[in-house]
Amino acid sequence: MREKVLVVGGAGYIGSHVTDALLRRGFKVAVFDNLSSGSIQNLCSDAEFFWGDLRDEARVQQVFEGFRPTVVMHFAAKKAAGESMIRPELYADHNIIGSIYLLNAMVQFGVKTIIFSSSAAVYGNPQYLPMDESHPLQPVNFYGFTKKAIEDLLDWYFRLHGIRYAALRYFNAAGVDVAGKLLGFESNPANLVPLIMQVYRGQRPFLEVYGNDYDTPDGSCLRDYVHVTDLSEAHLAAMEYLMAKGTPLIANLGTENAYSVLQVVEALEKLTGQVLPVRIVGRREGDPPALYAACGYAESLINWSPRYSDLETILSSSLEASKRWPNR
Repeated sequence: MREKVLVVGGAGYIGSHVTDALLRRGFKVAVFDNLSSGSIQNLCSDAEFFWGDLRDEARVQQVFEGFRPTVVMHFAAKKAAGESMIRPELYADHNIIGSIYLLNAMVQFGVKTIIFSSSAAVYGNPQYLPMDESHPLQPVNFYGFTKKAIEDLLDWYFRLHGIRYAALRYFNAAGVDVAGKLLGFESNPANLVPLIMQVYRGQRPFLEVYGNDYDTPDGSCLRDYVHVTDLSEAHLAAMEYLMAKGTPLIANLGTENAYSVLQVVEALEKLTGQVLPVRIVGRREGDPPALYAACGYAESLINWSPRYSDLETILSSSLEASKRWPNR
C-alpha cells in the first residue's frame, strides 16, 4: 500500500517541490498550509489542499481526521534568522508551539513517521569545517534554537511514543525545479538567491549584503548551497529509510562546497550580462562567517548525493522560474 503523505507547508518553496516529487512517485498527498509565506501558485493540482494554521490545534486535528495520513513531512516555519533575533516570541509560537500540536496529532491518530525540515543553523558558529553531524549544537540565532528545540522534541516523541523521524539539516536551499514545472515563488523571501532574482527583475532596488569585513576571501559570508530538486530526492530517500529501518535519522544536506555572497552575485552577473545593484550594510546579528557541510553520512545511509547543486544550475533554474513569478 502506498503511503498517504501530509505535507505541512506544502505551498512553500521546498514543500511544493517535495509535494511534486511525491506525486510523481505515485503517493497520495495532501498539503496543509496557511499561505502566509507560501503561495497558491505553488500548489500542485493533484494534491488535496487543507487551509489552516499549525497553531490552531483544532484545525490540525480536523486535517488528520479528514486525510488520515501515514507519513508527515514538516516544512512549516518562520525562517529569517535576522528577524528571529528581533521577534523571538513570533518564532517560538510558529515553530515550536505549532510543531507540538503537530506531534500531538500524530500521537492521537497513530501516525508513526515524520520527516522534519531542520537547518544547519542548529550548529551555530563552526568549530571546524566542513561541519558534520557530530558538531556541537550551539545556535547563534533564535531561529536555529527553534530548530534544535524541535529536534529535541522529536527525539522524546520517538522514545515515548515510537514516532520515527528524520531531521534533515539543510545548508541553504536554492534553485528551482530543474524540470521547469514549478515556480518556487515566495511572497517574502529571506534567502539570498530569490532576493537576487527580485533585484534582477527590478522588484527590489538593490541587494543588501550584510557585512564585507568577515574573515573570508572577499569579506562576505560563505555558504553551502544545495539545489531544491536534490533536497526533494533526499526527503523521499529519508522516508524509505525510516520505513525500512524504523530508527531515527539525522543528516546534513549540502554539497561540501562554499560560495560567498559576492561570488553568487558575480556568477549571476556573468550569466545575465547585467550588473546587479548591491549595497553593503552592517553585519546581521546571528550570522556565522562561514557554514558548509560534510555530507558523507547522508550518502552512506540513504544513498543521497547532490546532482544539481552546482552554482550555474542553481542560478539558471531560478532565472527561468522567475520569468513566471507574479509581478509583485
